[in-house]
Amino acid sequence: MANYDIDIDLIKQNIVKIPKTWDGKTSVLELKAANYNWKQMEWWAFYFEFVARNILSDDFQIPGDKFGNVKFDLKKTINWDLKASAIKSNSHTIILNDKEAMDFSIEKDGYHGEIIALCDVEYNDVNRTFQKWHTELKGGKSSYEKDREQRTAVSRYRKTKAEVVEILLIVFKKSDLANLPEMRQGRNSNGSDRKVKYMLDLEKISDFEYYKIDIL
Repeated sequence: MANYDIDIDLIKQNIVKIPKTWDGKTSVLELKAANYNWKQMEWWAFYFEFVARNILSDDFQIPGDKFGNVKFDLKKTINWDLKASAIKSNSHTIILNDKEAMDFSIEKDGYHGEIIALCDVEYNDVNRTFQKWHTELKGGKSSYEKDREQRTAVSRYRKTKAEVVEILLIVFKKSDLANLPEMRQGRNSNGSDRKVKYMLDLEKISDFEYYKIDIL
């Protein structure tokens, strides 16, 4: 029996309690009431983090270990990250965590886990009704949005609803890391290099230890 089997059993037993459908306005207001990343454009990814942490908080340490500026989302016998990913017909890759941080996690405990919610999403209408509502709730446009408008960059349509299709549990060991592609993101606004991140190709998930959980 692997040392992390207890983690997997607890996650399987409890993560099914997560709501299947996340309405944008309702979820953002819930995040706002909890003061948890409610201003973020990708509110749905933070909503998954928020709900999953609450569901698992009785059995897991939250947050998990820290490496540099990276805090893993939770820990029992190993560290786990929480990710939400939109199902796309043209892409099957998911951005994971900081490479150095994941390397550290595996060196420390032998394994590192990912809890990934795969979601069908709906987007804002052409009038961007949800985006306007969210901007008003935040008290106006952020400096980032204003800077983007000055550059005449087109903003992405906001997601207004997400529905969980399934949840994946994936456990990585050291020998798995060579099979994970790396994402190099260029430089930060201050000129420093951005951290390299691991990525996961869902079409190659059978190369790793994984479990599927259906949300009814």
